[in-house]
Amino acid sequence: MSQTDDGLAGFGYKQELERTLGNFHTFAAGISYISILTGTFQLFYFGFGFGGPAYWWSWPMVFAGQLMVALSFAELAAHYPVAGSIYNWSKRLGSPHVAWLAGWMMLTASIVSIASVALAYQITLPQILGFFQFVENPAVNAVILGTAFIVFTTLVNAWGVQLMARINSAGVFIELIAAVLLIVLLAANITRGPEVVMETRDAGAGQSGGYLGAFLVASLASTYVMYGFDTASSLGEESHDPRRNAPKAILRALIFSFLLGGLILLFALMAVGDIGNPEIATGGLQFIVLDVLGSTVGKILLITVVIAITVCILAVQSAAIRMMFAMARDNALPAGSKLARISPKTKTPVIPAVVAGVIAVVILLVNINQPQIFTVITSIGIIMIYFAYLLVTVPMLAKRLRGQWPPPEVEGRKYFSLGRFGLPVNILGVLWGAGMIVNLAWPRREVYNATEPYHWYLQWGAVLFVGAVAGLGFAYYWFRLRHHTGILDDHRAEEPKTQEETA
Repeated sequence: MSQTDDGLAGFGYKQELERTLGNFHTFAAGISYISILTGTFQLFYFGFGFGGPAYWWSWPMVFAGQLMVALSFAELAAHYPVAGSIYNWSKRLGSPHVAWLAGWMMLTASIVSIASVALAYQITLPQILGFFQFVENPAVNAVILGTAFIVFTTLVNAWGVQLMARINSAGVFIELIAAVLLIVLLAANITRGPEVVMETRDAGAGQSGGYLGAFLVASLASTYVMYGFDTASSLGEESHDPRRNAPKAILRALIFSFLLGGLILLFALMAVGDIGNPEIATGGLQFIVLDVLGSTVGKILLITVVIAITVCILAVQSAAIRMMFAMARDNALPAGSKLARISPKTKTPVIPAVVAGVIAVVILLVNINQPQIFTVITSIGIIMIYFAYLLVTVPMLAKRLRGQWPPPEVEGRKYFSLGRFGLPVNILGVLWGAGMIVNLAWPRREVYNATEPYHWYLQWGAVLFVGAVAGLGFAYYWFRLRHHTGILDDHRAEEPKTQEETA
């Protein structure tokens, strides 16, 4: 069987995970990872605070760049519909060493993202009902709320992919309806024209970089949201007809997120009563929704934000589980045989679900006494995801330039293809990814060490932490794991029997 067959034997693997997911399930996985309501409500205050209303332009800018990456990923998803998409794509495009680093960075970043997304409950739940402020200290309360929901998502992911998919799809359906309703309600209450997005409100005044410097900082609010669309392909081993459905799901998740998120941000800026109110830069979209729509309607919509946060964590953890499983069955992680074990009852990797949940809670605990360190860690998690993406698009570009991509098609099967646009799209995706890594990692005090005490190692935290994670992780792989990697026997596809053996 060849690598272009629908089964996994062409890749060397047994079919162990259940193929139960349909087209909407895979689309829902991608869009819930991006989670527009989670991202916009969690980060609007940051973008507005640094860039004013004109920060809105970072949204289409980030979309255009990420679309180049998503188009390249769509081609890969059609040819390689395998769990742990980033790791397996990089493995088939480049060397095992590059693939391991891509998987390691993506896995680490995904677990960090579980913790960082869980903090969004603190921004939203206490505004809905004071009951959720269990303790006076916001940092401690954030950990309590986040831990409770991570336990929930861990149990759901461990129970099986069907339960996860049902909850995720229902949550995404509610999120999409809520997003459209929010757009309509904000549009019905606009008080100014769209020219508001041209206002900088003196952001960047007195700084050496002027508004451009302020805009690049503010653009992180959009950069932190629009990623994770590859999750639609990471469930490829559990999906029906993934070669056809996954490319569409990747692109639809990104495009829908761009359209809905962009309209929410635009109409929020047009509808808020006083665009100069300093509370916008602290209360964010939550403040605007309550200000424009009133307490009752506003709180109902905030409930849908809580649902969005929950399915976002569910999707992020699900992606981390598949990445851990995919690397473990190649014996590319410590205790690989245990991490790659599939529960005979739930047909899902249970141990990776528990490991991801426990590590995420441990990371959350850092937030109690060291919120600045937690901010550094979460920001770095995003950098590592963009870095992992680059470890796919760069080897893909190298294959294109050598005339080795796309692979030849099997007779009778048509794959998603960019055709003659593939090379320029791939080049733009690489340039975009490299530029965003520089912008994300730039040692800005206002991002990595915004309040006292000021420490050089916090300001340079992105460079130091990413370097440490990559360097130490790769050293462990180079000196220990690389000599033992390879598909574990329990997960290896059986060789087809010869005619003599079947006689």
